Amino acid sequence: MNRTLKIYVTFLVLIITGIIYVDANRPKPIDWRPSYKVSFKTPLGLYVLDKEIESVLSKQKVERFTITPYEFLDAHYDYDTLVSSYDIKGTVFSVTEINSIDEESMNELLYFVGKGNHAFLSMSSFSESLADSLHFEINNQYFYKDTVEMYVANPKLNTKKYEIGGGITGRYFSKVDTLNTTILGYQKIADSSFVNFIKVDYQEGSFFLHTQPAAFSNYHLLKDNHSEYTQKLLSYIPNQPVYWYQKNLTDDNISQSPMRFVFSNPALTWAWYFFLIGMVLFMIFNAKRKQRIVPIIKPLENTTVDFTKTIGNLYFQEGNHGNLIDKKIIFFLEKIRTVYLIDTTKLDDAFVKKLHLKSGKDQMLIDKAVRLIHKHKKRYQSTEEDLIEINNILEKIIE
Repeated sequence: MNRTLKIYVTFLVLIITGIIYVDANRPKPIDWRPSYKVSFKTPLGLYVLDKEIESVLSKQKVERFTITPYEFLDAHYDYDTLVSSYDIKGTVFSVTEINSIDEESMNELLYFVGKGNHAFLSMSSFSESLADSLHFEINNQYFYKDTVEMYVANPKLNTKKYEIGGGITGRYFSKVDTLNTTILGYQKIADSSFVNFIKVDYQEGSFFLHTQPAAFSNYHLLKDNHSEYTQKLLSYIPNQPVYWYQKNLTDDNISQSPMRFVFSNPALTWAWYFFLIGMVLFMIFNAKRKQRIVPIIKPLENTTVDFTKTIGNLYFQEGNHGNLIDKKIIFFLEKIRTVYLIDTTKLDDAFVKKLHLKSGKDQMLIDKAVRLIHKHKKRYQSTEEDLIEINNILEKIIE
């Protein structure tokens, strides 16, 4: 790892460490997401309601189920009797931010209520099939205050207004079937009251519909006297068993990903994101093209020497010693002319003296070499000993 990359990595680690430290020491932000889960202790969870509903509805049996209403109700439908009907009586109860009941279950719920049972649904939006069947419409009234005044219509329950804020919406019933609908509650926005709680008779039973599920959340059940308003709402449930539909309200739908714990903690989530960003930056900076290993290129061999040795060996093996001596003499004289710039036309005493002065070689050695050259030129045939002798003398002079 080079020095520049070490600086980048160190700088990134310091930034991540600083962010994690600051995030770990700051007050944890309040999670206002409308989860409406019975296991959540966040402001808009239903943990408190799940723990306290038996005490609020002390005269009723509360049974929770997480399968779809269709599966739950169909399992209690008696097909064997002459007059097919359900073997249970009571109220189906559900609190969610938006409608979570599928169409098949909604049709089954309508049939269940039509057989003399009830349904209490608190949600900010309802299915179109339910709205069509019960002939009501939902609208939204925008408001600029942090709170909305809510109250029930029945004077026997006290029409006291409760200022409720946090998780509330401006949803209200803009149109109802006046022949089959009873107004049970209102919400006051900007000096105008809007219907947010109704009872709709349907065949032999009835639907209780409420547009502010936040009233059942942890925040409002624990804040001031807001729980009084929630108790008034629940008091409309008939004195029969209550079947609480809790699909999507439990932990059954929690992701089974190994990263679940990391993403459940904001500090760990940010640490994970910074780790991924750091890895990307590391790959970007480390992806620069590196210098490839320079291959070792062998220098070109001097084949002239090898060639000369080959030719010399050839002459030597053929026994042509005189020819070899001639070539050795030619090479010797060429060397003298090139290196010492001495004329070699006439090999006499003057030549010997000049070569001795310029080369610094022994004058007697040079004189012997000249005599051997002259001797070779006069000789008709030379022997191997002659070749060795003259070669040794010439090599000593030009080495």
